[in-house]
Amino acid sequence: MLAKILGAAIQAPCGGNEQNWLFVVVRSDEQRRRLGEIYRRAGAILASWYEKADKPGHMSEGEYRRFLTAGLYLHQHLADAPVLVVACLRLEALASAPADHAREPQHAMFDSVPWMAGASIYPAVQNIMLACRALGLGTVLTTLHGLHEEEMREVLGLPIEYTTWALLPIGYPTDKFGPVKRKPVTEVAYRDRFGSPWPK
Repeated sequence: MLAKILGAAIQAPCGGNEQNWLFVVVRSDEQRRRLGEIYRRAGAILASWYEKADKPGHMSEGEYRRFLTAGLYLHQHLADAPVLVVACLRLEALASAPADHAREPQHAMFDSVPWMAGASIYPAVQNIMLACRALGLGTVLTTLHGLHEEEMREVLGLPIEYTTWALLPIGYPTDKFGPVKRKPVTEVAYRDRFGSPWPK
């Protein structure tokens, strides 16, 4: 099953077709425990923010409570998932170029707009999630571990040119997949420019 999931990941498009991704599949109890502890501390930071945040308008009080409860549970129990996949991206030139060396255009771009590099890893992450769903597995995309990136890199033994971009706990869900509730398209899409309503 993991081979199928990773096979789906590497079919994704990526910037320049460089395929500079790396997927660390963590199964050992000790490694999952170490990553879970990092994630628990990162979760405590986020939980303090949620205590002050307002409920999104499109969610009922009950839905919001369930959302928070599930998130807080994940903060404490990430290591319980039998598999953790850490999606990484190699940005070698970003890490290794001397300070006085002229930057390659794409890396200078990432310096000023770093999230552009995500186009080379997040399609693969989405493929992982879709493959999991097709196989009856549950997963979720989280980036919270990034608050402790250096610790993550140390635990995973990542070379300097790699950074982590997503962490996906994978396992069989204890409940059924429920229907998702989303805002209608007319609330999140415009035609041609902001303010021009999408037709109902």
